[in-house]
Amino acid sequence: MNLFVEILKSALPAMIPALLAALGGLFTWHANVFNISMEGMLLVSAFTSVVGSYMFESWAMGLLFGILGSMLISLLFAFFVLKMKTGEFITGIAINTFVLGATTYFLRQLFQVKGSLISPRIEALPRWNIPFVKDIPVLGQIVSGHAFPLYITLIVIVPLVYILIYKTSFGLRLRASGFDAKVIDSVGIKSELLKFISILICGFLCGIGGTFLSLGIMRMFTENMSNGRGWISLAIIILSKGHPVKVLVTCLIFGMMEGIGLTLQQVSIPNQITDMLPYIAVLVALFINSRNWKKGSSAGMEMSI
Repeated sequence: MNLFVEILKSALPAMIPALLAALGGLFTWHANVFNISMEGMLLVSAFTSVVGSYMFESWAMGLLFGILGSMLISLLFAFFVLKMKTGEFITGIAINTFVLGATTYFLRQLFQVKGSLISPRIEALPRWNIPFVKDIPVLGQIVSGHAFPLYITLIVIVPLVYILIYKTSFGLRLRASGFDAKVIDSVGIKSELLKFISILICGFLCGIGGTFLSLGIMRMFTENMSNGRGWISLAIIILSKGHPVKVLVTCLIFGMMEGIGLTLQQVSIPNQITDMLPYIAVLVALFINSRNWKKGSSAGMEMSI
């Protein structure tokens, strides 16, 4: 029982950075923007949030710096893709590579450290102990005591994303622009503006996700801290076919695999092996999903014949 509780307790915070990035990526997905720069957005926000928290000894400034850092990257991505008409894939790769090098460089230049920055000046995000729930055996251990963005994400952001995409005129126009931008433009709605807004929303949510990674789960920054979570988020969007509820469930599975990995590290299993578990799970899920898609396509062809 204790092992199961530890896995679930680790799974909830572990899923949040990928979940927030995936929720942001849903907007660009429906706008037909192939945004692979989420990895860079998560990494830069993890770094800038630590810089803000360190400089001002304030978690609030850390959160603000994290969001601003990520949104700056989203503006950079939008400028090249929408204004300069560069390829989305190449632009995303370039941004991710640039951010990895830039965060490593500035970590060493600003703080004279290599690898990781740990300091008592870094103030972590506040943790919420939920009244009544915290006293419930097992459930209280799993659910209570996490950094507050976790609760805001699950209670507010996930439903809000669903409503925005499926229950508002903005969401309808966004999905229509992704389906056929020329039709949207022909009725006087600027598809480019919708794509720009979707990229900014993605940057905002990735900013919270990266901040949660460095100030919510930990209280430090390490080089390449995002560790592929942006790529995982893109895979989760594909697996979930762009639906927020399916994204939430898939992220929970990813979080559980990461929780299992963290728990196994306590029994002397090398972290290099345990760190692979979430990514192996995603590869297996992608394989199963592709098989199901092929079966569905074959069945559709047979019916049409």
